[in-house]
Amino acid sequence: MDRIVILFPKMEEGKKIRDALIRNGYDVATVCTTGAQALNEMSLLDGGILISAYRLSDMFYTEIVECLPSNFDILLLLPKRAVQSYKEEGIMTLTMPLSVFELVNTIHMMLSKRYKMKKQRAKPKKRSEKEQKIINDAKALLMERNHMTEEEAHRYIQKCSMDTGTNLVETAEMITTLMSD
Repeated sequence: MDRIVILFPKMEEGKKIRDALIRNGYDVATVCTTGAQALNEMSLLDGGILISAYRLSDMFYTEIVECLPSNFDILLLLPKRAVQSYKEEGIMTLTMPLSVFELVNTIHMMLSKRYKMKKQRAKPKKRSEKEQKIINDAKALLMERNHMTEEEAHRYIQKCSMDTGTNLVETAEMITTLMSD
């Protein structure tokens, strides 16, 4: 689950942001006052969003960006005067002073994007025609020799695949090889 880490040099400001996010239903892991502390906390989490101030007590935001774990995105809060000079791709920014509405909408957008990306990575890849033919041949063999329906044959191949810890195509190849002998 994605968690939120807040990094501000002043604890009071970080706590205000944390409270606003909690009131809107977001899970805030921690509020940190130093970059080192935030990096340590992020290393303990599975992923999420770092909400960071522009200037920190122990480092500048560019150092945080360089050290940011790959499973974290960053939302950088910049003063209005710094926005014009800031041009870095891949980093979401908001201007200070901050409106809770903008913050919540931005966090929602970032989390939605992360969720969609995770979902796309989790989709099984499309089988090639050759792989599909191997599976279909194994199903046909099971249907012919064991008098199974196509659905039963497919489930049998799936079960064998899960039991042996191999993928469906390898299992279908094994079934074809064993039953052809």
